[in-house]
Amino acid sequence: MRGNLVMPSDIRTLVNGFAKNPLKTRREGLYFKEKDYKCVRADDYSLYAKNENTGVIVVKTHLYLLVATYSEGMYPSVCVEATEKLETMIAVHFDKPGGPENLYLKEVAKPSPGEGEVLLKVAASALNRADLLQRQGQYAPPPGASNILGLEASGHVAELGAGCQGPWRVGDPAMALLSGGGQAQYVTVPAELLMPIPAGLTMCQAAAIPEAWLTAFQLLHLVGNVRAGDSVLIHAGASGVGTAAIQLARMAGATPLVTAGSQEKLQIAEKLGAAAGFNYKEEDFSEATLKFTKGAGVNLILECIGGSYWEKNVNCLALDGHWVLYGLLGGAVISGPLFSKLLFKRGSLITSLLRSRDKKYKQMLVKAFTEQILPHFSTEGPQRLLPVLDRVYPVAEIQEAHEYMETNKNVGKIVLELPQ
Repeated sequence: MRGNLVMPSDIRTLVNGFAKNPLKTRREGLYFKEKDYKCVRADDYSLYAKNENTGVIVVKTHLYLLVATYSEGMYPSVCVEATEKLETMIAVHFDKPGGPENLYLKEVAKPSPGEGEVLLKVAASALNRADLLQRQGQYAPPPGASNILGLEASGHVAELGAGCQGPWRVGDPAMALLSGGGQAQYVTVPAELLMPIPAGLTMCQAAAIPEAWLTAFQLLHLVGNVRAGDSVLIHAGASGVGTAAIQLARMAGATPLVTAGSQEKLQIAEKLGAAAGFNYKEEDFSEATLKFTKGAGVNLILECIGGSYWEKNVNCLALDGHWVLYGLLGGAVISGPLFSKLLFKRGSLITSLLRSRDKKYKQMLVKAFTEQILPHFSTEGPQRLLPVLDRVYPVAEIQEAHEYMETNKNVGKIVLELPQ
């Protein structure tokens, strides 16, 4: 601070704090502890933040910042001492929950990296089911996360925040696991959640790795404790997580089985390494699984469907098997003797999500994945790993991309390319 003027560092602190969680700002008031500012009024387009000690207030109005002297009882409309136009970027936006038609591109303030963060210039970002749920108003971002869609991205390091001690340098290609914000031209990322892009992969392929592959890795190893010789039933076997889980299960020495809704999807899953595939629209997958395993059942089930599958899952679960639930696409309501059937099998039902995990857990997961799995994307041979891409859309066609994902026809990932 110099006299009654707010310096650019103060402005960045205020705007970044506001942008990360505007709902919290509006409803609860938000203290910017680094500079002792308190929000006195905020909405979707403006922020009034007062310094109690100096009487200086910062006003953010859409893409401009005004610094003015505060007068008790009034919001500043005069005495403007400084004006700064914020740097902007294009981001996917929706004004209210609903269908794909609500999505559009909007000019918003470009973020700046905070302590220990990296600013990534985004080249590509993959779609996830979580994006559809958030757009529908059913899956809010974790506290403090960007409300822009996008849980994974690839691009180049554009700026390093204070305190970044790692290997990253401006211009480095990288891919990132995100809690939100990936479907924009820039996104801030904790440096520990960045990963190098494996040699030989495109930006679009790299964008398809972080969320899907880290989810599959977590479900198999950290949650499901997969072991060599296990049989693993992977539902939605042609999805981004499913195609990753097939390859990772094979690498672990397990036998992957899959369910999918078309013969085409089953054929692709088998090419990726699935030992067998079952069309849930045409046959009872639990009976088919028991037949394949000669009545023993599977040791591990990776399941994102939920309520409508519970009885068949328990039916084909082996004694002492693990059933990992990470989604509810088939509903959340259970009707029937789930507990008694699960108890009879001595089965374990475990639930897991990745987006809401804390930073420390995600850092550990990214580190383990980077060391143990990432090299296999560049190694030629029968165990080489490959992300599966279905379609690539320019981000301007965001509505079409969401509509296509809602058809459930995709095999692997749907990726958005950002303008450079």
